[in-house]
Amino acid sequence: MLNQVLEQFGLNTLSINEVEDSHSSAVYKCRLLKGENVYIKIPYTKLKFQRELESYEILKSKVATPEVLDYWSGDDECPGAFLLSELKGQPLTIKDSSKVAYEVGILQAQMHAIQPPENKVLTGIKNEFSNWSQFIEMQFYSFAEDVKDVLDEELYSKSIEKFKLMQEQLPSPDGPGFIHMDFRPANIIVDGETVSGIIDFESVRFGSTEIDFTKLYRDFLSYDSSLFEAFKEGYKSVRPLIDLEIVLPFYRFTDAFNSIGWCKRRGNEKNKLFFEENVVRLKQFLEFNSL
Repeated sequence: MLNQVLEQFGLNTLSINEVEDSHSSAVYKCRLLKGENVYIKIPYTKLKFQRELESYEILKSKVATPEVLDYWSGDDECPGAFLLSELKGQPLTIKDSSKVAYEVGILQAQMHAIQPPENKVLTGIKNEFSNWSQFIEMQFYSFAEDVKDVLDEELYSKSIEKFKLMQEQLPSPDGPGFIHMDFRPANIIVDGETVSGIIDFESVRFGSTEIDFTKLYRDFLSYDSSLFEAFKEGYKSVRPLIDLEIVLPFYRFTDAFNSIGWCKRRGNEKNKLFFEENVVRLKQFLEFNSL
């Protein structure tokens, strides 16, 4: 399939290397003969391809993303592919500065400020905002079918009860806004003290912004209160920020639960460490409700 895509884009490459930490697409870094780096991205499904395509159209000139140099809509064998420019830098890490955290806040707020387009019919990106509670329930109970097979019965039952109780205490949803659904350090590219942009749009929706802080907090903001404060200030410079102390406990809990189900689907042995981390998190959330 990769050779077919290379032929479609007419690329002459010096080297091709598969990119790690890509769970919903095959991604390749290509070094061209003229010395330039570009990326080939092949989503695993047609729906993910369509979401990504629509995202680039919606975000263009509003949020920093790679440039779409070319794309192919695919055929019966290939769901489609993108040829993308390189964002300069490396993925965000907990070693990055408060200045970077401030810019990450700006970046996320810029996304969340984008409303569903009025004059464009979207076939890939759904607007889940009007049925937000049902959307969250659907995700949770879908993963629950997998979690049930790998969690002891008492822990599973307590999790179901906790979900119902915490969901009832949520405030009204904030939106509708463009939500990434996988806003985590691996998808945020940083060049020195500057955020270059955001990548990977296979899971995006229009919905409530409250869900989109979860993975960033888990993998970045929770490590240093100064990063968290800088992030919030950056976000608030663009749009109002919801009360994260109210909503984050619920979404961190559901993220741990759903991640256990994700590991079951993708293979517990292959994702053993991530599985174990989330079992520990889940047990903690069943005891405490605070950040």
